[in-house]
Amino acid sequence: MNILVLPGFSQLSLSCFLEPLYHANNGAGRELFSWRIVSCAGATTVSASGVPINVDVEIDANSHTYKTDAFVIIGSERAEASRSEPIYSLVRALQRRRIPIYAIGTATWLLAEAGILRAGTRCTIHWRRLAALTESFPDLIAEDCLFISDGSITTCAGEFAAFDLAVEIVQSVGGQELARSVCGQLTADRFRSGTHYQSMPLGLRYTGMVEKLIRVIKHMERCIEEPPCLDDMARAVSLSRRQIERLFRKHLQVSPIQYYSRLRLERARQLLETTDMPVIEVAVACGFISASHFSKSFKDHFGVLPSRARQCGSACSIRSPASRSA
Repeated sequence: MNILVLPGFSQLSLSCFLEPLYHANNGAGRELFSWRIVSCAGATTVSASGVPINVDVEIDANSHTYKTDAFVIIGSERAEASRSEPIYSLVRALQRRRIPIYAIGTATWLLAEAGILRAGTRCTIHWRRLAALTESFPDLIAEDCLFISDGSITTCAGEFAAFDLAVEIVQSVGGQELARSVCGQLTADRFRSGTHYQSMPLGLRYTGMVEKLIRVIKHMERCIEEPPCLDDMARAVSLSRRQIERLFRKHLQVSPIQYYSRLRLERARQLLETTDMPVIEVAVACGFISASHFSKSFKDHFGVLPSRARQCGSACSIRSPASRSA
């Protein structure tokens, strides 16, 4: 397989994907997997953490002529910075030849821009870009999961999720025992299926997870733009209104409405930091009735106006409600 590393790629994603394949070869006593590292930026590509790696091949406009049984793309922190017509031409040619493509991290964004993720395609991306992907490509079915395959294309959230994807590939080629052996060698007690959620719902990170409550929260996340009434939500998840209210009070110490408001504001913050959408469009996308209502709610929650959050980006020191009251 060819593994394309984009400038500013995640070194963690690359290592998490390659190490299971390397140990699978050792465990099997033969070469089940082979790879070469390719780039579009010369003989050396620098990762997001500043570590340079040497590559085997530099791709160009004719790269679709290279022979490969699979093509992996390790995305950078900012997918927009890696826009490249040669890459678009390459992935289109690979798709026409039905060669499997694995897009890891923000590489999903490049596939969407190249037009090979068509309307109705199921895909995923790192959780921090999930809201932006949904708004920018509304015809895609973007899901909160570790990795997902649709036809010959597999998209993966990246980082540690790349390990889970690689071990599943090992299992499909070498069997379950080899996959377990690879996990043992890498001191991982198990690997997760692609359907696992990337992110834990707000407030549940350090509490006992309740599957029913998670179902409710995930339903909320899918309805950010048009808030459902609590009775409709209860019917959608096969629970009663009273059950939902008890679950939120017991495990999160807030009402469902209060929690839903937090979700909308967190989604708005992600869109402000990862897209160029006007503030009013962000407000509408997150279910707010006006820009003024949105700005007041945002400032009450984070301590800064939406415009200030965008100027600072992810590096901005936005205070949580808890830190403001401390």
